[in-house]
Amino acid sequence: MREIILIQVSGNDRPGLTAAFTRILARYHLNILDIGQAVIHDSLSLGILVEVPPGADASSMLKDLLFEAHKRDTSVRFRPIDEDRYEQWVSGQGKDRHIITLLSRKITAEQLGDVTTVVAENNLNIDSIARLSGRVHLEGEDGDPNARACVEISVRGEPRDTVAMRAAFLAIANERNVDISFQRDSAFRRNRRLVVFDMDSTLIRSEVIDELAAEAGVGDQVAAITERAMRGELDFNASFRARVALLKGLDEGALERVRQRIELTEGADRLIRTLKALGYRTAILSGGFTWFGHWLQALLGIDYVYANELVIEDGRVTGEVAEPIVNGERKAELLREIAAREGIDLEQVIAVGDGANDLPMLGAAGLGIAFRAKPLVKKNAAHSISTLGLDGILYLVGVRDKDQQELLR
Repeated sequence: MREIILIQVSGNDRPGLTAAFTRILARYHLNILDIGQAVIHDSLSLGILVEVPPGADASSMLKDLLFEAHKRDTSVRFRPIDEDRYEQWVSGQGKDRHIITLLSRKITAEQLGDVTTVVAENNLNIDSIARLSGRVHLEGEDGDPNARACVEISVRGEPRDTVAMRAAFLAIANERNVDISFQRDSAFRRNRRLVVFDMDSTLIRSEVIDELAAEAGVGDQVAAITERAMRGELDFNASFRARVALLKGLDEGALERVRQRIELTEGADRLIRTLKALGYRTAILSGGFTWFGHWLQALLGIDYVYANELVIEDGRVTGEVAEPIVNGERKAELLREIAAREGIDLEQVIAVGDGANDLPMLGAAGLGIAFRAKPLVKKNAAHSISTLGLDGILYLVGVRDKDQQELLR
C-alpha cells in the first residue's frame, strides 16, 4: 500500500519558505503528486501532495518539516490520503471545467456569496479563485468611479441546469451591480484571435444618426425610430431607410461637426491597444456610417470596417443609403467571412454589441458580449458587461491588469 500525505503550510509570506520545505522533501526522495500555492495580502498557503516511496522514513520527514515550520514561525499540518480516494480524485481530471468571471467597480462579499451559492446548488466544485484586477487603494466613501475589479473562479463539473443557473446569475447581476460570465474552460477561451465591434453606443458613446438628425433639426423623429429599432420592435432595414430619409438636405460639413463631439467609450483605446499588442485582428461591423467607421479605423488601428455608405451629392445628404444595408444578418455574415479570410475558427472570435441587430453576430461568435445593452439584448446574449468599460473584455479572456501594463509599456 502506497503512503500518500497532504502537507499544508501556512504563515507570513517571505522569500525562501517554499524552498526550505521542498528541500526537506527532496532529501527523502518523495514524488510530488500535486502542488499549489497562493498568497493573499502577505499570508502564504502552500499545499503539497506527496507519495512516500517504499523504504523512506516518513516519520523522520514529518519531524523535519515540523522543526522547519517552528524555526520559520509557520504552521504545518499533515493528512494521510487513502490510495483509493486518491485514484478517485485522479479519475475526475477529465471532467468539464468552466470559468466564472465577476466584474464590477468593487467586488463585495454579497456578490461573491450569491455567486458561490449558485455554484454549490449546481453541484460544481470550485478548484481555484484568482483576482485578475490589480491591487486597489482604499478610497473615500464614494470610491473611485473608474475603478475596475475582477475575480475569476475555476469550477469543475457540469451544472444541474445551465439555463436556470444563467438566469440566477443574471438576477444576481441586476441586483448586486456585478457582471457575471460563465464560459467553458477550453483552449479556444485562452486563444481568441479576432474581435468584431458594433460602433455606435459600443466603440463610441453616441448614436451617430441621432447626432446627424439633431444637426438636421429632426432629432426627436429619428430618436424615436432608433429606440424602437434597438429594442427589436422594428425591422432594421425599413427603420434605417426611414431615418436616413429624414436627413435629406443636410450639409456635408455636419459630419465633421458631429465627429468633433464624439467620445470614445470608456476603455476602448486601452482595449484595442492591448489586443493589437497580443496580435488580435479587429473589425467594425456597424449599422452606422462608413465615414465615421474609417475615422475610427485610422484613430485606433482597426483592421476591417464594414458599415453603411451615406449617399452625398453636391455637398448634401440625399436621404439615401447605398445597398446592401449592414443589418444584423449581414453583420453575422461578415463576421464569418473575416474569420474565414484570416483562417480563424469561429470559437476564437469575440463579438461585441449593444442592440437587437447585434444578436446574430453575438450568436455566431465563440464569445458574444452584450455591452451596456438593452434588457432584451442582455437576456438573449450569452455574456454581458454593464458595470465596466470595454477593457473589461480583457478579463473574460484571462488577461490580468499586470499583463496589460506590461503590454502597453
